[in-house]
Amino acid sequence: MKNTFLLVALFIAGSAIAQTKMTPELLWSLKRVGADGMSPDGKTVYYSTAQTDVKTEKRSLKYYKLNVAYDARTEWQMPEGKTVIQRDKNGWYAVGGNKLYKSINEGKNWEQISDHLDEEADNVQVSPDGEWIAYSKDVAVRPMNGSDIYTDLPKTTAKVYTDLAYRHWDVWEEGAFSHVFIMKLDDGKTMDIMKGEPYDCPQKPFGEKEDFIWSPDSKEIVYVCKKKFGKEYALSTNTDLYLYDLHKKSTTNITVGMMGYDTQPAFSPDGKRLAWTSMAHDGYEADKSDIYIMDMGRPGVSKLNITDSWDGTVESFAWDKWGTNIYFTAATQGAIQLFDVNTGSSTTNLKPSIHQFSNGVFDVNGIVGQPDRTHLVISRSDMNHAPELYVVDITNGKMIALTHENDDVYNTIQLSKVELRKTFATDGQKLASWIIYPPDFDPNKKYPTLLYCQGGPQSALSQFYSFRWNFQLMAAQGYIIVAPNRRGMPGWGVNWNAVISKDWGGQPIQDYLSAIDDMANEPYVDKNRLGCIGASYGGYSVYMLAGMHNNRFKTFIAHDGLFDLKSWYGTTEELWFANWDIGGPYWKKPQPESYQKFNPSNFVDKWNTPIMIIQGGIDYRVPVEQGLEAFQAAQLRGIKSKLLYLPNENHWVLHAQNALVWQREFFKWLDETLK
Repeated sequence: MKNTFLLVALFIAGSAIAQTKMTPELLWSLKRVGADGMSPDGKTVYYSTAQTDVKTEKRSLKYYKLNVAYDARTEWQMPEGKTVIQRDKNGWYAVGGNKLYKSINEGKNWEQISDHLDEEADNVQVSPDGEWIAYSKDVAVRPMNGSDIYTDLPKTTAKVYTDLAYRHWDVWEEGAFSHVFIMKLDDGKTMDIMKGEPYDCPQKPFGEKEDFIWSPDSKEIVYVCKKKFGKEYALSTNTDLYLYDLHKKSTTNITVGMMGYDTQPAFSPDGKRLAWTSMAHDGYEADKSDIYIMDMGRPGVSKLNITDSWDGTVESFAWDKWGTNIYFTAATQGAIQLFDVNTGSSTTNLKPSIHQFSNGVFDVNGIVGQPDRTHLVISRSDMNHAPELYVVDITNGKMIALTHENDDVYNTIQLSKVELRKTFATDGQKLASWIIYPPDFDPNKKYPTLLYCQGGPQSALSQFYSFRWNFQLMAAQGYIIVAPNRRGMPGWGVNWNAVISKDWGGQPIQDYLSAIDDMANEPYVDKNRLGCIGASYGGYSVYMLAGMHNNRFKTFIAHDGLFDLKSWYGTTEELWFANWDIGGPYWKKPQPESYQKFNPSNFVDKWNTPIMIIQGGIDYRVPVEQGLEAFQAAQLRGIKSKLLYLPNENHWVLHAQNALVWQREFFKWLDETLK
């Protein structure tokens, strides 16, 4: 019934050098590598490292430039009082206060070229011809704070709402919207190209400068926007791409009629074509993401989906330097790999062909740049290693590490063995799970084992490296981790990804049980010490399994999980997600079956196992009531339970000391209930 195969043995046996194991404190000491781009000639990559001082929760940054060909790294200092925002053929640009600076010698000397910049400007971008600036800034459009409505009451904290979308992710709406502004360098006059509309660009809460881009000839800006407000905004995922002509001062929707997410616009190097990612359905945030290209001489006429026939979903992409290919990343078989697709010189008679050119037990987190025709610079991670920069040969997929920021740590600790294990689900479909073993694994011993339930629910369970849900850290404490690629995960075909919608508590939960039951047959797995952990939809899965596990598990941990779907529908903010995945509101006739069949709170009478509940106080995706309801239910049922409440955290844990408390309490609970 099972087919187990080892993809890679990322296992270093105990040696004179590697004697320690990963700890929470060591994890938080790692450097986090961020790519800052490449020089126009492709010879130099710029990157930064960030480290957090746990005592102060402040980050320290260091900046480097690295010669791609010679792997030679040089540290450079960020100019005092300035932030470098751009490097292009014209030089380097930096901002400081209301001033814009330019350097033509890689930051050695700076010339002030403008003192008209708005001090609240964000995501500043200089046009390719060096004559314009585009930036984003919040603009007060609709008063919602009591102090704005009643100016004689400046100390009131009241907020007044008459429509939905009154809060999002971790902030309350205050009537200010992020708009794109342009400014001519020689006169300093600014213009809001969105003209006071109650819409955002960049898209909140996660959009940044990639949401608006200059055309190569500096005559146009393409920006991403969902031009909806209130209930319409809360119910829709329909973002569009808008083309703003600087000279005509006119705006055109160039993706009108395309009903899902349209994001990541990118001009070809010659500016003759535009590429972007698009989803087909309004309201479906985890739809198949395709790459479209358009001939800009015929906008709206020549759209072509170049990944339409491919059974996968695109994460990110980049044009090659010559505009004849696009490189993209996508989940496949439990990892995120590199692909390319030909684009020709026009959409006319184009027959796209997709090719995967990387393969291995790692994630390609993003494409940094292209030094020459046969190489890319990328960011790469795996379950044993935080992201580093690599150069990859696109002819054969071979990779060489460019940065080695954490090698000194990895060379002194034991790493885990990671393998992909295949079995069969209850419906006969093949089911793959990542298995992570303790670094000193001995098959003659028995180990407590954790079933990890991924969130999303439609997010890839790949070779990611998390600073919270860190499998390397869990394994180092003596646990085997089973992480199934259950229904809903990208990388196993579009249908596998899609079928979880409206079936949250059905086949995906059975997939979890199939995976842990299969693994429990191994002689080194202690069947009497099985635990189940997860966050978000993973937390929902924990709550569901707590009511139907038939005594398989000895402990549960749920973080920001959905406990009661009815109350969740009444308090969550992105209602398009609830409508698509649950089936609609609870008052709908007939009522969607999820509210009865797949609602964890309906099965609390069957809870009989210790459970720890973690909840963020400013999580508006899965609001605080979900965790409090679950904890109260467990307490009233007389079940050993613990609540870890993090008042200033959203759906994640972003503060260093909170993160360490999270990990200490996490392992303390497992010590109490599983070991």
